[in-house]
Amino acid sequence: MKETSLEGKTVIVTGGGRGLGRAMAFGLAEEGANVCIAAHIKDDILSVEEDAKRLDDGVRIFAMLADLTSSEACRKTVNETIERFGGIFGLVNNAGLTFTYSAPHRFRRGYSEKFYELGDETTQNVMDTNFVAADRMARLVVPYLIEQGNGRLVNVTTRIETMTMPGASPYGPSKAALENASEIWVKDLENTGVTVNILNPGGAANTEGFEVAEDRSLAFKKVGDLVEPYKMVEPYKMIAPICWLMSEDAANTTSMRFDADDWDASAPPQKEAFRIGRPLGLVLKPHHS
Repeated sequence: MKETSLEGKTVIVTGGGRGLGRAMAFGLAEEGANVCIAAHIKDDILSVEEDAKRLDDGVRIFAMLADLTSSEACRKTVNETIERFGGIFGLVNNAGLTFTYSAPHRFRRGYSEKFYELGDETTQNVMDTNFVAADRMARLVVPYLIEQGNGRLVNVTTRIETMTMPGASPYGPSKAALENASEIWVKDLENTGVTVNILNPGGAANTEGFEVAEDRSLAFKKVGDLVEPYKMVEPYKMIAPICWLMSEDAANTTSMRFDADDWDASAPPQKEAFRIGRPLGLVLKPHHS
């Protein structure tokens, strides 16, 4: 991936303490980027710091303990990133609360709470983490990107089929909001040099989003029966596409969504982006009289 060298670029990866975010953060650092990882679990931050030292990425990776549902934490994350690395080039909005938060062990129980069975706190926390925090982080970062005339916003949402599955609330609506916001951001940022794209795993991510391996296996089977084709996606699949999206080769790529599982890391990135990229946004169903 040396053709996507990111030397000198600074990127914030939210939810970078584990899973998809961690894979992307370390992948970006290995390509030369300075990376701020913002995560809310202290053990994850300690683990990131240990791995960064062991992999000689300690200078490039800066891990912050931050609950991004707090506006102050968002401002602190952006300000400390700029202070530490001298600027900012990209934001990866990856932090999110998944089904395991709103409906723990749903597949083992064989039941997922319907939207009207959820409490106010659960719904609010999911929306605040998955959409409001992403929107706030983007609003804080974008003025710097516009001023320099170049920058990247990458949002992690989910498959449209997942957003609308039975029992998918509030996770699905929170990701639908981010998907819709992405389309608006593209229009608002036209001719600024700032791009907006979506990068999804393309299936159920094989991460700590499931508490135990048994849940992952059951999810693959149960969800696969509802949404075909469905697959488990390993976090490393996110590395090649996120590195390309942050590269200068992607300067003219905006308003697109990419599913990482379909990306062939051994092929030229530009070719893969053209092959699997699709316009982002939600499509209205046709009217039937």
